[in-house]
Amino acid sequence: MPPGRDSLEHVLPDRPTKLVPPTLAKMAAWCVCLILVGVVVYFFALIIARLTFVALPVAVALLLTALLYPLTNSLRQAGMRPIYATWVTMLVALAVLAGTGWLVGARAGEEFPNLVQQVQATARDVQDWLITGPLHLQQTQITAYVDEIATMVNTQRQAITTTVLSAGAVAFEVLASIVLLLFVTFFLLKDGERIWAWVLKGFGDVSPRIDRAGRAAWTTLSHYVQGTVAVAAVHGVIMGIVLAGMGVPLWAPLAVLIFFASFIPIVGIFFAGTVATLVTLGAKGLVLALVFLGILIVEQQLENHVLQPLIVGRALNFHPLAIILVLAIGGILAGIAGAAVAVPVAAVIYRALPELRHQQPALPPPPSGQEQGEPDSEPGPDPAAAPVAD
Repeated sequence: MPPGRDSLEHVLPDRPTKLVPPTLAKMAAWCVCLILVGVVVYFFALIIARLTFVALPVAVALLLTALLYPLTNSLRQAGMRPIYATWVTMLVALAVLAGTGWLVGARAGEEFPNLVQQVQATARDVQDWLITGPLHLQQTQITAYVDEIATMVNTQRQAITTTVLSAGAVAFEVLASIVLLLFVTFFLLKDGERIWAWVLKGFGDVSPRIDRAGRAAWTTLSHYVQGTVAVAAVHGVIMGIVLAGMGVPLWAPLAVLIFFASFIPIVGIFFAGTVATLVTLGAKGLVLALVFLGILIVEQQLENHVLQPLIVGRALNFHPLAIILVLAIGGILAGIAGAAVAVPVAAVIYRALPELRHQQPALPPPPSGQEQGEPDSEPGPDPAAAPVAD
């Protein structure tokens, strides 16, 4: 062996680390980890996108299960068998949905002609104001503006027709998704604990951490869904009463629209409020539209600063900027459905990660004077010697 070879082998393994500063080495390690995580998340998102037909109904079913499980659990605790408790819960949910749909459809059928008449009357009033008001427009100018709008609508008619036909082509997929959603919700309500126990068996030694993370995520999801439904119901009822008090047509469909839009933070209420304000403007004029807009803004501020902290609590303690970014990412990945489920998914991940990282504390040492594995000085009765009841 040539002289100095041992010293050379001793020096060479340390040369790369000495050439790179420790801070740069740590940054490089973090970058490699982040790149690997990003690649995994990217391919996972691609898989979810390809399986949207299955992933979206399952996600909605989880939200419905979190909402309906308290009723199922109450029925079970009252002595009802799980299968019967699940059926009663599903029938109650379907009855509520059917009753809401019937109310909205009936009110829309009765009040839509009245809405058309009020919009026509408002349009005539606006036209008279444009001619006799401070603008002093000519009838020919107003007619030209109306013709331009009509031309634009006729130009887009082909695109609108194509969109309607495309929507009709996917009606079967929507129906199949609804059936899958109902099946998943039913079995999650009936056998949720058994399904979770079966899932934990595949994680081996880390199953306690997975169990803690899953239960923390489920608690967060339940609090979020139940609190959001309560807040959205209060918001929809208040705005429905305001619209009905103003005599706005289609107040019931607008209240339902505001209720469902409240599930998408910030963006949803902006969309529903805009629609309701435009309907109020067309039916009742500018003054009542501004009054409704003011009431909507005040009620929204009360909801954000009073109802949300009291009802939802700390289940979703996100900054508004974080909510906007999460909504943007969910909307880009999966459209409106992605924006609706993005916030609860982010909240679940945020609450589950600490439980995955948390190490369960070790058991306390045995008392002094008692060796490990040594039985107590006064053992209890032998279970085998206990009498067996007939």
